[in-house]
Parts: sequence; C-alpha cells; structure tokens
Amino acid sequence: MAFIFSESAGTNDAKIGRLLNPLKMIIENESDLQKKKGGALDWLYNIEKSGRYGETIAYQDDFGSFKAAVEGGGAETDGIVETRSKFIEHIPFKKEFIITREMLDDSIVGIASDAKRRAENFTRAYYKTMNEIAQRALINGTSESMVYNGAVVDLTTADGKPVFSSAHLYGSEKGKGEGIQSNYFYKERASGEDITAEVVEDMLINAASKIRLMKDENGDVLGYVADTVIIPGNLPLFEKLVKEALGSELNANSSSNGINVNYGNFTLVILPDWQVEANGEYPMIVMSSEANKNLAGNMFFNRVPLDIKNWEDGHTRNWVFNGYCRFGIGFGSYKHISKIVSVANGSQLNGAQSV
Repeated sequence: MAFIFSESAGTNDAKIGRLLNPLKMIIENESDLQKKKGGALDWLYNIEKSGRYGETIAYQDDFGSFKAAVEGGGAETDGIVETRSKFIEHIPFKKEFIITREMLDDSIVGIASDAKRRAENFTRAYYKTMNEIAQRALINGTSESMVYNGAVVDLTTADGKPVFSSAHLYGSEKGKGEGIQSNYFYKERASGEDITAEVVEDMLINAASKIRLMKDENGDVLGYVADTVIIPGNLPLFEKLVKEALGSELNANSSSNGINVNYGNFTLVILPDWQVEANGEYPMIVMSSEANKNLAGNMFFNRVPLDIKNWEDGHTRNWVFNGYCRFGIGFGSYKHISKIVSVANGSQLNGAQSV
C-alpha cells in the first residue's frame, strides 16, 4: 500500500534538510519492505480503495433457471432484487513521533541512530495496525463488535449477525424461501481424550463441507471449495497435528495406506495475535478464498493511506512527524468462511451448532 509524505514548507535550515530527506527515504524504504512481507491483511482480506465516507455491500438474489416456453411464446421476465446490505464506515487513526533539537544538532554527519529507528518503527506501526485489526476482527468474529485502540469495529454481516453465528439468514420471497444456516460449530471429543490427528481431520472435513453447502439468496447451494485454514499461534500440539493433517500424503490416523483427503488442498495461516486459553478448546477457521473474493467476504477499504507531515515546533525547536490514515474493515458476507471448535466431552460452545 502506498502512502503520502508531505514535507512542510518554510525552512531553509541545511541541517534540517540533511536529516529530513534521509528520514523520508528510510520511511519510504521501510514501507516497501513491509509491503513485500505481507501479513494477515494481504492473505485473508479483499483490499480495495475507497473515495467515500464508507462503503455499502449488498446481498442480492440471482436470476432463476430458464423456464420452458410453448412454441412462439414469450420469455418469463426475471430480475435481481437486493435482499440485505452492509455498510462499512472508515475509521481514522493517527500517531506522532518527535526528533529533538539536540538530536538534530548531533546528526550533522549521517542520521542519528535513534532518529533512524523511530522513522523505521513509525512505518512498521502503520502496517502493524492494519494487520492487527485484520487478525482481531476474525479472532473476535463470534461477537457483534470489538474495540481496537479506541475504535468500535462492527463485526456483523449484512444479516445483522456476527460473522460467525449459528443463526445466519439467507433467501428471499422470490427464491426458495428464507432460512437459517450456521457457520459456527463445535465438535465434542471422547471423554478424557486430548486433541488427536483424527479429531483435526474430522474438523477440517466438517468445516469445509459446511462452506460447500452454504446457500445463496435464492436458496441454492453455492458449492465453494475451502482452501485456507486459520489457527491460533499458541497451541503447539494443535499446530503440529494440523500441519500433519495438511501435509501428509497418507491418512494420519491409520497404519494402512489410506489417502489423506486434505493433502495439498489447503494453505495454513497461523495468527500470532490469536492466543487461546489452555481450557481444552481447539478452534479452527476454514475459508474459501474464491468465495471470499466473489462474495465480498472479508473486506478492507483503504480510504486514506499513511499521510506523513512534519513541522518544527516553534516553542521547543523539536521536529514533529505526524501520521494519519483512515480505513474501513468489516464483513460483507459469512458464506465464505466457517469456524469450528473441538471441545471436551459434554461441553457445549455458546452460540455454536453441534456437528
């Protein structure tokens, strides 16, 4: 993502110029490096530019099947009707850092190391902000909203339900009727049983199947194929078993030569910010990247990329760098993604449906 650097006019101080130009280059170079590294935002979201206060994503039904007609007869008139819509509002974020006058005095030859670190960290903080909010929106997706650095972020989809819910709505009067479907599930383990490769494979198959069977606004099955698995960053045993389930050609649960139906079908994404308490619950999110794109699932709208201005504080003679950005994040659909949690025997997950 590009950003804007606007240097304030009105200074002829050569010392300032020798410092600020290299700092600008450092910030720009760090931006390029961070962009190349990618992150949860690039991997899991649709990123689009925006020139408005916010963006609206609409659910629509689709054309029905062609109908038979008598010889010489006319065609049945059909149309597309909006069923529900979701508005995603852009949120402004700001940050400043200061280069002291003393640091300027000491930076005649080269850039003071502390000034360089601050410039690099300033850009990192921008990309960190976007990737953190992208991760946490999915992590907290069973709630209607979350608070991130003072901002209230809406986590509902167009039907008013959290992105992960067992009571999502679909359909219209024009189609095959309205109904309820779930993309939030739990799977019980046997009494005293910890997580196993067999449980992990069952979780994958169930979650992927639920995505494939999601119905559109006409009530027809969408048939999307899941290809992305997202797991927490602090469950090493679970991570090991998921990697085995995804990367083993043969079935991990059998000594025979049974094939592993998950092999080669998924990309694994581990979210560092997703920290799960050691309570015997093992959550997993499964997604179809094709459905995510086609249905406007996980959305990030870049309204104003990082805009950096700088000026000299007349009172302290310090140099101030001020950063501003504005973006919107949210979910246009739920039909591209599902969450499943393995729980201990007899446990139930509030708001989830059993598989």
